[in-house]
Amino acid sequence: MKTKSIILILTTMILACNNLHKPLVIGHRGARGHAAENTLTSIQKAIELGVDGIEIDIFRCASGELVVFHDKSVEKLTDGTGFIEQLSLDSIKNLNVLGQEKIPTLNEVLDLINGEIILNIELKGSNTSFLTHQLINSYFKSTNWKPEKIFISSFDWNELRAFHQLNKEVRIAILTEDDPVYAIPIAKELNAFAINPNHKLLTKLNAEKIKSENISIYPWTVNEIKDINRMKKIGVDAIITDYPERVYSKNNKLLVNK
Repeated sequence: MKTKSIILILTTMILACNNLHKPLVIGHRGARGHAAENTLTSIQKAIELGVDGIEIDIFRCASGELVVFHDKSVEKLTDGTGFIEQLSLDSIKNLNVLGQEKIPTLNEVLDLINGEIILNIELKGSNTSFLTHQLINSYFKSTNWKPEKIFISSFDWNELRAFHQLNKEVRIAILTEDDPVYAIPIAKELNAFAINPNHKLLTKLNAEKIKSENISIYPWTVNEIKDINRMKKIGVDAIITDYPERVYSKNNKLLVNK
């Protein structure tokens, strides 16, 4: 009887592990932990690691194109100087990210992914909502891209408001650095499907409050195994991470391998 009881307990534990909620894996700026962020190489690496989606940042450059870059100025990551919004695309294409990669346009990223996985476009710069709306709509008409494969996020809630006025098909996620509960009103105003909080500020209590409003939770940027496991215990819907392979790696004892 004792042996049967032990076997029953072990079986229950294994089944519980297999049935734990598995959040989507979103590669932060591609696979930032492995390659220069927001580059085609980084995005390709994330795809090879089996992500469900990619997160990127965009600015409008001086010549009008949407370029994929995180910082307002280029000094930190490239061999150039100046503000990304004040440089033409020709100038930007002459820069090298971390010595070897090029800054891509949003068009190039859309072409690479080709609607195969989810793309989270963060509106980082000003006046990006209209151009983003125009560009992705053109891709919906002429390529494999579908509205359900893209969602728009931003810390600039006015940009999100502007995008929502233009486009009701593409989903919106609210980025926040504060207690994510405070983002619930704007999420409801814009019919946002998700709130993307700093994982350090996410608790079981505020997560339950967000979930009670039928809003998904996509925390950023979750890199350490202990933090990944905590997010899974809370029951988040996706994990945005620099290291996609860690979410279901063999070192993660909460879940079996993907």
